[in-house]
Amino acid sequence: MRCPFCGHDDTQVKDSRPSDDGKVIRRRRECSNCERRFTTFERFEVQQTVVVKRDGSREMFSNEKLTRSVMLALRKRPVNTARIEQIVADIEQFIQEQGVTEITSQQIGEMVLKQLKEIDFVAYVRYASVYNNFGSIEDFEKILKPRK
Repeated sequence: MRCPFCGHDDTQVKDSRPSDDGKVIRRRRECSNCERRFTTFERFEVQQTVVVKRDGSREMFSNEKLTRSVMLALRKRPVNTARIEQIVADIEQFIQEQGVTEITSQQIGEMVLKQLKEIDFVAYVRYASVYNNFGSIEDFEKILKPRK
């Protein structure tokens, strides 16, 4: 592991601990050159999942991107950050458990909508309006009618 401070290639592991969920190992390291300490995290990686977007383009699945979109839908709503992280973790775990190397953005969007509908209806409508590209009042009425 290269030292982030001086760039030296020789660092030593001083301490290793598993995280609370056991999926990450936290390592304290020390550079043999500058003697500064830093922390690294080691995660297992089952496989990389490619997201196929509506226009046919492909990109690697990003839980950060998914987190941002869920946070945007839940902005100024009474839902805490831990719940948002749990939504993203549940979706990511489902994708990994399926063992697929490709998934469509529509499939991910449907999973998000399902989670949001159970948690906060306003966030659900916000997300659905972007996900389904609402362009008129009628589009909103369609999604709200079953709720009335």
